[in-house]
Amino acid sequence: MSQTLKERAGELLQHAGIHINGYAPIDLRVHDERLYPRVFAHGSLGLGEAYMDGWWDADDLAGLCTRLLTAGLDQELKTLDTLLAHLKARFVNLQRGEHAFKVAKVHYDLGNDLFRAMLGKRLVYSCGYWATADNLDDAQAAKLDLVCRKLQLKPGQRILDIGCGWGEALKYAAEHYGVEGVGVTVSREQADYARELCAGLPIEIRLQDYRELDERFDAVYSIGMFEHVGGKNYRTYFETVRRCLKEEGLSVLHSIGSNSAPAQPDPWIEKYIFPNSMIPAASQVTAALEDLFVIEDWHNFGADYDRTLIAWQANIDAAWASLPASYNERFKRMWRYYLAVSAGVFRSRRDQLWQLVLSPHGVVGGYRAPR
Repeated sequence: MSQTLKERAGELLQHAGIHINGYAPIDLRVHDERLYPRVFAHGSLGLGEAYMDGWWDADDLAGLCTRLLTAGLDQELKTLDTLLAHLKARFVNLQRGEHAFKVAKVHYDLGNDLFRAMLGKRLVYSCGYWATADNLDDAQAAKLDLVCRKLQLKPGQRILDIGCGWGEALKYAAEHYGVEGVGVTVSREQADYARELCAGLPIEIRLQDYRELDERFDAVYSIGMFEHVGGKNYRTYFETVRRCLKEEGLSVLHSIGSNSAPAQPDPWIEKYIFPNSMIPAASQVTAALEDLFVIEDWHNFGADYDRTLIAWQANIDAAWASLPASYNERFKRMWRYYLAVSAGVFRSRRDQLWQLVLSPHGVVGGYRAPR
């Protein structure tokens, strides 16, 4: 039976130009023959768990994942695990109440030492903007500045950062544009770090669910947070932004976006990396903001996420030896697989990175979007 499954796997992989135990960097080297039944039984979940267990390797893991996705082989391996993940995402509101805090406990509260090693000079856990940058730190600074320019920030304004992470965007805006701000996050680790980072600046960091907000700001934005809102809450998110944004204000939404139909999370990512998260489809976003906002600009620079992820992988590879022993070999393989699969998703253009600029009534005379 295993031999039959191995032959079937070989035939599928050939469609992507990948060979079992070949010599190319993208070829899949199998260390345990149990890989084949595991993958055919559990699809992407089985493939990822088998990598974590050391059952297979590839020299160019991101390149292999790109080939798999470009060839659509994930569609050939849809299993019960995939169906259950899709049904849960579609019919259960996984982002309300205590569920909203689960991703913080599983992912963002892993430890600031891990993210500090990976993310570079600034703890900015979202896509950099590489239009003119040639290194990660400059790309992240360019992204933060791009958001500020799109919001047309001016000294003395008060801004709101929904899902403020470690506070880097607020710090940048306060130091470079003379604004004051409020940031909300569901991660205690992030909130503690952000308060220390922004000490001495006119910035308030709150451990708070965004839905509780009811006060007015000159500008409202979120960077890499909307992926955790969930389709059943998109309307609530935009209603919250509208409630908190002054009539002449602007809002920027920076989010990963999917080319696919709504509610199609990957079972491995859902289980090990981002529980209760969902990549929005364009159709969901436009429906959710109807009668609330004018879309002034919709900017896609998804290919920049590939470069960002590869830079994060280089940073974390260089830092593993200095990290605590709690980040063991299985965790290390899990993290490497997560970054490689994510790079493959963007390199294959399966997912995008969107920045939307929104205004309540439309900017008088029109809006000229910076790039």
